[in-house]
Amino acid sequence: MSGKDKLIVWLEDVRNTDIPIVGGKGASLGEMINEQLPVPGGFVVTAQAFRKFIDDAGIADRLFKGLEVDVDDQKELAKAEAFAKGLIKDQPMPKEIADAVRSHYEELCRREGGEVYVAARSSATAEDLPEASFAGQQETFLNVKGADELLKAVQNCWASLYGARAIYYRVKQKFPHEMVNIAVVVQKMVDADSAGVMFTRHPTTGDNIEIIEAAWGLGEAVVSGSVSPDNYVVKNNKILQSKVATKEIMIVRDKKTRKTRKIEVPAEKKNAQVLSKDEIIKLAKLGKLVEEHYGKPQDIEWAIQNGETYLLQSRPITTIQKGEAKGGKASGEIILEGLGASPGVASGKVKIIKGMDTLDRVLEGDILVTKMTTPDMVPAMKRSSAIITDEGGLTCHAAIVSRELGTPAVVGTKEATKVLQDEQVVTVDGEMGRVFLGAIKKEAQAVKGEEAAAAPKAVMTKTKPITATEVKVNVSIPEAAERAKQTMADGVGLLRIEHMILGLNTHPDVYIRNGKSNEYVDELVKGIRTVADAFYPRPVWVRTLDAPTDEFRAMKGGENEPYEHNPMLGMRGIRRDLRETQHFKLEMAAFKKLYEMGYDNIGIMLPLVQHPYELRRAKELMVESGIDIEKAEIGIMVEIPASALIIDEFIKEGLDFVSFGTNDLTQYTLAVDRNNELVADLYNELHPAVLKLIEYVIGECNKAGVKTSICGQAGSRPEVAKRLVAMGITSISANIDAVETVREMVARTEHALILEAARKKL
Repeated sequence: MSGKDKLIVWLEDVRNTDIPIVGGKGASLGEMINEQLPVPGGFVVTAQAFRKFIDDAGIADRLFKGLEVDVDDQKELAKAEAFAKGLIKDQPMPKEIADAVRSHYEELCRREGGEVYVAARSSATAEDLPEASFAGQQETFLNVKGADELLKAVQNCWASLYGARAIYYRVKQKFPHEMVNIAVVVQKMVDADSAGVMFTRHPTTGDNIEIIEAAWGLGEAVVSGSVSPDNYVVKNNKILQSKVATKEIMIVRDKKTRKTRKIEVPAEKKNAQVLSKDEIIKLAKLGKLVEEHYGKPQDIEWAIQNGETYLLQSRPITTIQKGEAKGGKASGEIILEGLGASPGVASGKVKIIKGMDTLDRVLEGDILVTKMTTPDMVPAMKRSSAIITDEGGLTCHAAIVSRELGTPAVVGTKEATKVLQDEQVVTVDGEMGRVFLGAIKKEAQAVKGEEAAAAPKAVMTKTKPITATEVKVNVSIPEAAERAKQTMADGVGLLRIEHMILGLNTHPDVYIRNGKSNEYVDELVKGIRTVADAFYPRPVWVRTLDAPTDEFRAMKGGENEPYEHNPMLGMRGIRRDLRETQHFKLEMAAFKKLYEMGYDNIGIMLPLVQHPYELRRAKELMVESGIDIEKAEIGIMVEIPASALIIDEFIKEGLDFVSFGTNDLTQYTLAVDRNNELVADLYNELHPAVLKLIEYVIGECNKAGVKTSICGQAGSRPEVAKRLVAMGITSISANIDAVETVREMVARTEHALILEAARKKL
């Protein structure tokens, strides 16, 4: 993505690496568009635009102070939400942002041949946090027409960043509100005849089946749980099961008011199957294409209008059980059935909730029963031993939250609030979708012999394959350390220090000028220590500052940052560090402090080096800062062809490891801006020239005993991992959600190489 103007970017210019700018939703849509998948066109109002709005309005201090409340107190939480949203909505939008939104909307209309309806959808930049799959979801505004209405929708999306649910989970996850930004995706509206959600794997067991949920009208009815959708199960392009539900309501665009409204489904459609066989199979095939692109199971929103199928969003499935579910199966007198939305068995007293004013009745261990849960019910859901709802499917709020919490849930029962009684004791089997009378003893599931292959994965403990090639994990922010640790990775191949610095939203020079260098160093120590603690004694390689000038310009005190035509080729990485040595020494002071505290598992990784003198000078500054370079692990990023071609000179200079930054290495080798739609099809991380550079570096490093790794996006792709293992790479560092898939590929590849070597000996 070009760094020249990041207030607004077109979706076709976006990739996964742009999450800090466009959020998870925006990045995913950009990826799919560039894979030629059927995604409606549009643009993103970036996180930088939101931060500019906050800074220009001068409301940051008031905003974040107002969020300092006891989130377990429902009234205090509601007050904080009202205050924060009101503050955002009351501020005038900066003219520069408003003009940019208007011009891009006009261009979108021109592309589409006339003024169009659009959807404005929030895209938070912290969506890779554990809570993001349900707590990080902000609001969507549909059927927006005209630039004035769009500007209001964008500002409302910004305000939704401070909804009660998001505030609650950020506090509980100890993730500072100040570090969360939000982008807004603006797309041509699909006025759907039918819509829904598709899982490319079973969302709890991970079984290799595709589950499609469908309802009439817009997909909001399915996602919100307002309707119990049809449910189709597909495997290998064959429909295994079709459950046709009674669809009572549908969400449509009112032709007169142009607003979205909920209406009754026409009588002839209530019990009619939503999707034809051909539509189901087409969706399943599209789902597999998306999964193959990302290399991991996906949760996809889709819509069909006038026979055309569109993909509206895709995100990784985060709820597949990797350990044992709560309990086995239950048996007894069945009094209610629905859809098993979250596995496990639990017994407790029924508490029927018909309004927010009765939520306090739900005590620890109770079973929450309601028509459909809402974000405001999350605190009560955390206290519950199980959840039962009248409405909803596998993607409704109750299902998603329950899976994240590991709480058994049965949804779409139709009549739970009528059949069950307050204080009644029942048992919920969240896998089978059944509710039993009384407290029923759980039956342990035996997994023997041939039955093991058919047994639900949730009751089997997954073991980590032992591989000679280490599989590490990339960590963007310290708050993701615990989630990264759960991958059982062999260490951290990339911890980005610039995300900690950018998260402070104050330029490092401000700390230096104001005599607060110690405060700045302490912030770095705190962030790095969080990750080093989580993985100790496994290695954690920390990359020094690698943010371009345009990102620093958006920070408080960054107005003096130079304007560069292409910041990605400008003063970033080691170039900035060796020019602004005062700041580099503060980074080194943080490392020195950590070493003195006993964190000998931390390695220092220098980005964007292109000549050995840069490594030499950096080591001189380390010595001046009191670091023992004989004891510390020091490495470089190989992301410029120059550093790859003269890697032997770097080895002579002395280094312990190298890590390939394939995103830049590919661009610089092929002279292809991967964010330029005119040449994006030429961007190929598996290009022979790129692979030849990588193979040469690995070979030279292996001769010299220098460790090699990869931390670029390509490392998260199984097909790339397979080639790297064959080349003899020491380790592969993947994104959090790709570690397991990459580890399995590494194990298979190593096994195949061993067998091949054995056959040759024979």
